[in-house]
Amino acid sequence: MKSKEQKVDFLLFLIVSALILIGSVMVYSSSSAIADGNDKFSGHAFFLKRQLVWLIVAYIAMFLAARVNLDNIRWLIAPALFATFALLLFVFLMPKVRDTHRWISLGPIALQPSEIFKYVVIVYLAHSLSQKGRNLDDLRRYLWPYGPILGVGAILIVLEPDLGTAMVMGGAVLVMLYLAGARIKHLAIAIAGSATAVSFLVFVLGYKRARVDTYLASLSDPLDASHQVRQSILSLANGGVSGAGLGNGIFKQFFLPEPHTDFIFASIGEELGLIGLLVTLLLLFGLIWRGLKIARRQTDRFHFLLATGLTMCLAVNMVINIAVVLGLIPTTGVTLPFLSYGGSSLAVSAVAVGVLLNLSRRRERYAV
Repeated sequence: MKSKEQKVDFLLFLIVSALILIGSVMVYSSSSAIADGNDKFSGHAFFLKRQLVWLIVAYIAMFLAARVNLDNIRWLIAPALFATFALLLFVFLMPKVRDTHRWISLGPIALQPSEIFKYVVIVYLAHSLSQKGRNLDDLRRYLWPYGPILGVGAILIVLEPDLGTAMVMGGAVLVMLYLAGARIKHLAIAIAGSATAVSFLVFVLGYKRARVDTYLASLSDPLDASHQVRQSILSLANGGVSGAGLGNGIFKQFFLPEPHTDFIFASIGEELGLIGLLVTLLLLFGLIWRGLKIARRQTDRFHFLLATGLTMCLAVNMVINIAVVLGLIPTTGVTLPFLSYGGSSLAVSAVAVGVLLNLSRRRERYAV
C-alpha cells in the first residue's frame, strides 16, 4: 500500500493566516491601553510583541507538523500521553495565576498543559480506535482503557479549575467515538454521567456556582448577567454594523475584562462591527469546512479519525467561546483559536492545522 500525494490544502493555510492576522491586529488594539496603563508591562506593545514571538513558533510548528510522516511517529503517542499527564499534575506545584493552576511558568514562557492534553487525547483516540478488532459494541471497552484516561484527565483539568477545556475535549471525544462505531445508548450514558458529575460539582460542591446562578438569573433579566457578559454585550452593541473603527473601542479601556483573550470576539464586534464579525465567522467556518473536507477524503481509519477529531476540537472551542461572548452560556475561560492572545493556544492550534495540512496531501490509498 502507498499514499498518493496531492498538493497541500493552500486555502486552509490562507484562512488560518487571515485569522492570525486579524487576531494579531486585535490583540494589539484591545491590549494597548491595558499595557500602557500598567507599570509591570513594558509599553503599549507588550502583548503584541509576545504574541508575535509565539506566532513565529506557531508557524514553525505548523510547518513541521505538515511535513512529518504521521505513521512513523505513532509510537510516540503513548509517551506523549504520559508526559502530558505528568504536566497536568506538575501544574499544581506552580503558584496560582488569577486564582487558578492552569499554567507552568518557564521564565517569560507560560505553558498551559490542558491545551496540550486535549489534542494529545485526540491523537491517542484516533490511534487506538483505528486498531484492528477494536469493537465499541462492548461497554467494557469504555471502562478500559478509555474511561480512566479520559476521566482522570478531565478531573485534573476541572480541578485547575478549567471546566471550559474539559468541555471542549469532551465534545470532540464524543464525536470521535460516534464515528468509530459507538452505540448511541452508550454515548447517552456517558453524557448523562458527565452531566450528573458537573451538576454535583456545581450545585453540591459549589464549583463555579456563582457563575451558574448569575447566568440563570440573566435568562429572565439580561441586566442580571455577570459583569463580563454585560460588558461584552454592550461592546457588541456599541459596534453596530460598521464598528467604532479600529483602535477606537472604548470598552477595552478597563470596562470589558480580558478584551484581548477570552472576549476578543467582543472587541472585534465593537471596533469592526457586524461586518467584521461576519468576516471573522466566515473564516472560522471556512477552517472547519476545510478540516471536515480533508477528513472526508481519508480512507485510512487513523487519518480519518485524526482529521475529524482535530477539526471538531477546534470547532467546539470556537462555539463555546462565541457562546460565552454572546451570553448564551456561563463564562468558561476558553480562548478563541488563532484570534485570542495566548501562546499555548496559538501553538497547539497551529500544530493541529499543520496535521490537517499534512493529511490534505494524502488523497487515497491504493495497491501497487
